[in-house]
Amino acid sequence: MKNTTFKRLLVKILAAVTAISCFAAVGCTGKGKTSGTVATDGSTSMAKVIGALGEAFMQANDGIKFTYNPTGSGSGITAVSEGRCDIGLSSRALKTEETDKGLVGTVLAYDGIAIIVHPGNNLADIDIETLAKVYKGEITNWSELGGADGEIVLIGREPNSGTRDGFESITDTKDACKYRQELTSTGDVIAAVASNPNAIGYASLSALKDTVKALTVDGIAPTEATVKDGSYKVQRPFVLVTKKNAKLSDAAQKFFDFITSEDAVTIIFGYKHERALNFAACGNK
Repeated sequence: MKNTTFKRLLVKILAAVTAISCFAAVGCTGKGKTSGTVATDGSTSMAKVIGALGEAFMQANDGIKFTYNPTGSGSGITAVSEGRCDIGLSSRALKTEETDKGLVGTVLAYDGIAIIVHPGNNLADIDIETLAKVYKGEITNWSELGGADGEIVLIGREPNSGTRDGFESITDTKDACKYRQELTSTGDVIAAVASNPNAIGYASLSALKDTVKALTVDGIAPTEATVKDGSYKVQRPFVLVTKKNAKLSDAAQKFFDFITSEDAVTIIFGYKHERALNFAACGNK
């Protein structure tokens, strides 16, 4: 009899321990924890900031994997439209035809587009009107700008680039630029200009290296402060692109909420970006 009672008691204890273990497991890996993958696709100019945000997010959410495919703004917009990624990344504002298709843009930050030349170039400043003439091929030699004799080599981005769209919109040079090279990433543009004393290009302020020199534009240097106060005119938004009538997965929504929260501000500032003053103004929250 005592044996039977002891066995029953042992079974109850084991059952209780099992239940507690299961509860603890659920608390760590079950309902209390989001898992899955967040896929982002798009702007190469956003590589540093989205990479930093993704890394910070994964450190706080070890059950979620973050991926970034650096294809360019146009490709990222297409990818989210076709359901091939959760969040598209664009370094330009959405066009009317894109919002008409049900896409929504949420401004994450504003970024300056730096006008860059080789460090050995003695040009220090350029105004937007002159910059447009250079890219339209109306000014073709550095001597016309007070520099040494040499043909100006125009470096730019590929047609789907948000950086190119922003640059050409600001300088009013759409479909008019006489590019020598049209490159597929910000890094490629910087490398091309760094290696050619006669080159000029444009690149995300966040990606600048000391291998190139950034010109002042209308006397204003491209800095965090001048982008924030609007005095540096060559700037554009960094945009998160989602579908209006498509619900994000739990993992993707958690990531979206994180990168548009105040917790993300220090990360964005850490990569020389200016936080949009009203980052949710275009959002879908």
